[in-house]
Amino acid sequence: MTVVLGPIVAQAADYWGRKWFLVTLTLFGAVGSVVVARATSMNMAIAGFSIIGIAFGTQPLLHVVTSEVLPRRWRGWGQAADMISNAVGSVLGLYVGAALNRTSDPASDGFRYYYYMTMACFLVAAVLCAVVYNPPALPFQTQFTTAEKLAKLDWIGYFFLATGLVLFSVGLSYSKNPYEWSDPHVSATFAIGIALVLCLVGYETFFKKDGMFHHGLFTGNRNFSIATFCVFAEGVAFFAANTYFAFQVSVLYESDALLVGVRYSIMMYVSALAACATGWYCAYSRRVRWVTVLAFLIFVVFFICMATTTLESNKPVWFFPVLLGAALGMTLTTLVTVAQLSTPPELISVASGLIISIRSLGGTVGLAIYNALFNEAMGHVGDNIASAVLPQGLAPENLGAFIGALTAHNETALSGIPGVTPQIISEGANALLGTFLTGFRHVWIAGACFVALAAVVAVFLFDPKKEFNMHIDAPMEKEDDLYSESA
Repeated sequence: MTVVLGPIVAQAADYWGRKWFLVTLTLFGAVGSVVVARATSMNMAIAGFSIIGIAFGTQPLLHVVTSEVLPRRWRGWGQAADMISNAVGSVLGLYVGAALNRTSDPASDGFRYYYYMTMACFLVAAVLCAVVYNPPALPFQTQFTTAEKLAKLDWIGYFFLATGLVLFSVGLSYSKNPYEWSDPHVSATFAIGIALVLCLVGYETFFKKDGMFHHGLFTGNRNFSIATFCVFAEGVAFFAANTYFAFQVSVLYESDALLVGVRYSIMMYVSALAACATGWYCAYSRRVRWVTVLAFLIFVVFFICMATTTLESNKPVWFFPVLLGAALGMTLTTLVTVAQLSTPPELISVASGLIISIRSLGGTVGLAIYNALFNEAMGHVGDNIASAVLPQGLAPENLGAFIGALTAHNETALSGIPGVTPQIISEGANALLGTFLTGFRHVWIAGACFVALAAVVAVFLFDPKKEFNMHIDAPMEKEDDLYSESA
């Protein structure tokens, strides 16, 4: 939803203003939260999450408003403030969500209470924005009629983006889950998705010069293009950690959901501190280049550390989120700042929409790739368990029941299988966990490749020192009031 709605909302906000997109879409988050909290089936829960996803279309505007109401020199601070706010919300979500769902009892209503809480958060945010945020009208709001505004939106590009991305992701998700690449579920869906993405590239390059990939963003200097690639790689990296770090910890090291959340929350605390330090550094030195390179190198170190974990790495894994948090806080602060400073003021919304959507695109593409790699590794779980337990004396005819009971963590069923001994259970469990470890390692290696490339590309950024000035692109006050003596 962020990928698809981000460019639409960012572009439309230039013609209809920021405020009511922020308010209205945030209210969709409240509605979706109620649907999830009241869900009586998985389909109803999925529908609720889809409605919540509409609220994610506001993400680019959050970065836009934060930057355009501040002097350009302070934009690093503004993006750091966004990161701190995000970290606080994430920590709250991790702790409350984990505490409310600490047991594996399927009858627990913890998730319902959690989404009632998120409903309240969405409502408070929408009301605050409606009451407090009252910016002056943008030039395009009064310059065009409604019909002219609708005509200026990139409808064909939106279609190619949405359909191409969905089919691409679904095709990869089907890989080894349960279909082979030769099956049309995978190959045909994936191929059509790629074809639609190529159509998007051709259309935005040769036919639509003022769409969501506005050509004015790429003609000024190379920084925006580099930032776009780097934020794509950062999205690929972050979504690997966001999905698989807690997964690995819960499978290999922790059984308590709250402690899993505590481990991951370390990243949030560090990201807030790193964002503050980076915001200060950017404002003071007016530099972004080498701190961005350093951030991606820290990402590489994090992925290397995770790729080298073993079943005995419980204690070291406590430290690794420190690396992730430092890299995350630094990259998002610098990349959004440099992207916005590299574009004309009238394109800041389009630029921010593209940057945030490209980040989410990286996450979406990355997750599809990671899922394919992880599922491929887990496809060997039966063979690995068989190789471990059959030499220990388990009868081949009992292998299927043993694997089913082991993967389901059903101790009662395991003890009821003829010939099963504690040694056989131990060997089978080690084989199961070893297979998980291999799958996780494939994910971390793939993520490392993306951020290593981004570190090299980031070297070619240049520091836009002249753009770190005290000009305000979209002040909340009218220009006469802003610069009058009484002000």
